[in-house]
Amino acid sequence: MSCWLREETLSLARDYIEHSLGLQRTPPSETAKAMRCLGKEMEKQHQSKFNSLLHTFITTCGPEPSLSLRKVMEEMVGDGKLNWGRVVSLFTFTGVLAKELYSQGESMDCCTKLAETIADYLGSEKREWLMQNEGWEGFCKFFQSAKEVNQESTMKTALFAAAGVGIAGITFLLVR
Repeated sequence: MSCWLREETLSLARDYIEHSLGLQRTPPSETAKAMRCLGKEMEKQHQSKFNSLLHTFITTCGPEPSLSLRKVMEEMVGDGKLNWGRVVSLFTFTGVLAKELYSQGESMDCCTKLAETIADYLGSEKREWLMQNEGWEGFCKFFQSAKEVNQESTMKTALFAAAGVGIAGITFLLVR
């Protein structure tokens, strides 16, 4: 049962990373479309923070960025409070990271490893949480309800506040 969830997560992560690299194509699913929309909005709102985190991450990650990304993900939700905002912040940070690594000459293989890291973590280790929250279909429902209310809505504010906690977690991890 978790195999399909990991595969769906991998497809979503690959799409988001490819989109972050500027490879324009039609999103393969409504979930991918929603992740692209929320991720880009989050990146825009927190651009300076992500750029700062990116610089710190790249100078400390060593030769295997996917291993360091894995540690960041584990620590980020180590308090047991995974939510869609944190999931979006993980995707957003990974997209920013992939774009920077690719611009520095890393191959698509490196970007694929980052997508696999997200898939392994969320689609396998956090499978129970995803299932309890209706999987990626639940994410789409969450996105739709956030989109239906006005831009200054409580739900959107809550999403980005939760993401802010995730971003703060990444910051904490990288400066330790």
